[in-house]
Amino acid sequence: MIILKNLDKELNGNAVLTDINLELSKGKVYGLQGKNGSGKTMLMRAVCGLIKPTGGYVEIDGERLGKESAFPESVGCLIENPAFVPYYSGLKNLQILADIKGRIDKKDICLMMERVGLDPGEKKPFRKYSLGMKQRLGIACAFMEAPDIILLDEPFNALDTEGVEMLKNLLGEAKEKEATIIVACHDKEELELIADEIFVMENGKIMEHKS
Repeated sequence: MIILKNLDKELNGNAVLTDINLELSKGKVYGLQGKNGSGKTMLMRAVCGLIKPTGGYVEIDGERLGKESAFPESVGCLIENPAFVPYYSGLKNLQILADIKGRIDKKDICLMMERVGLDPGEKKPFRKYSLGMKQRLGIACAFMEAPDIILLDEPFNALDTEGVEMLKNLLGEAKEKEATIIVACHDKEELELIADEIFVMENGKIMEHKS
């Protein structure tokens, strides 16, 4: 269970999140809808501990971020543009990240790369990847450790029809495994197809809840 209680965030004196109150359950996909600058990305940054609230708090399974723990114990993120070491291959980039917690091995990483349509044996460095390949690697990174929380910021960007179907399959599998999933997406129709509930954001506030 993820709880956001009276969550506020200011940057340079400007409110970017205002009085956010949410309770997000396991085994559901939650959609965030809104224009650029509406607060979608900032809300996800707060959930994964990348920013500290100015007021209120984020609580995950009974522990408050910034108090009992700095980051969620099990989280996979694709927030804004995928960022990896530019001169390493996709496999090496994922291996470096996987080594931090040691939950998966090279075989698991290779299988996930294949799931998203990437060749683990490809020696091409990340900097030479196409936009679609970069997005697929970011998706692989978010899902590869089967995390309890998955945060995806515009995950359909640069994906072809096959890539969109791949991502939907991964979301369905993660949902079956009781992950809590938050997806920010500009495409209203696409979001309605994958989300159990949708929160419409504007100027850092939740203006509407669709279920």
